[in-house]
Amino acid sequence: MELRTLRYFVAVAEELHFGRAAARLHMTQPPLSRAIKQLEADLGAVLLRRSPAGVELTPAGTALHAEARALLEQADQARARVAAAAGAGTLTIGTLADSAEQAGTRLAAAFRERHPGIEIRIREAGITDPTAGLRAGLADVALTRAPFDDSGIATRVLRADPIGVVLRADDPLAGRPALRLADLEGRRWFRFPEGTDPVWSAYWRADADPTGPVVRTVHECLQAVLWSGTIGLTSLAHPLPEGLATVPLTDMPPSRLVVAWNAAGAGPLVRSFVRLAADAGW
Repeated sequence: MELRTLRYFVAVAEELHFGRAAARLHMTQPPLSRAIKQLEADLGAVLLRRSPAGVELTPAGTALHAEARALLEQADQARARVAAAAGAGTLTIGTLADSAEQAGTRLAAAFRERHPGIEIRIREAGITDPTAGLRAGLADVALTRAPFDDSGIATRVLRADPIGVVLRADDPLAGRPALRLADLEGRRWFRFPEGTDPVWSAYWRADADPTGPVVRTVHECLQAVLWSGTIGLTSLAHPLPEGLATVPLTDMPPSRLVVAWNAAGAGPLVRSFVRLAADAGW
């Protein structure tokens, strides 16, 4: 069995859908289906039960899933140790605003335990770069939030957080239990600088008001609300300073905390980081 084929199988086993697995692997569905069928033929066992709704693991597939994950993890550890011995044991993690804090200490502890000799460098990006340095080649892997233009970038969702509107605590709407976007019509919004990823700007409605103050950091966003009375969106998981309040928005899709990496090729350290992030428990 080739490691590449095992990676294909693990993706299908975790997504339980060939289409989603193919998208995760950045490949088309037909070669993925052929690879799984060849794997079943090589092993002489049916690994997946297929249906129009997706797939489910057979007992043999469940057993292989556990073994395949262990094998892939061992292979990545071996590559990482070789890289460290060769003097290439550095991983740069891009973070966006509070994404590192949202990931928690559990992930950092797990990675240090798995790769004690690896030097970790943290690069915090402003909110105008949702790829946290990946697009510019300044980070190997990133903890950030979706949606953004993910062309050439692979992502794995770690958690989904509800969204709210940030208001001054003395705003008439601040005492409401929940709001809808229509309730905010006519209000002044802060906005991101020109040239910011349009997918990212549209989600956070940072392009809704061409007259609003331009902000580049989370701190500037909050100060714009506090001092100018503008409004903006935030994850409800994000703590706010005194004088500000968040009201949940019932018609906004959640903000997805994701781990992201370059789809063109991920080294063993990046793959290990992604796997540990996915297993950290959210």
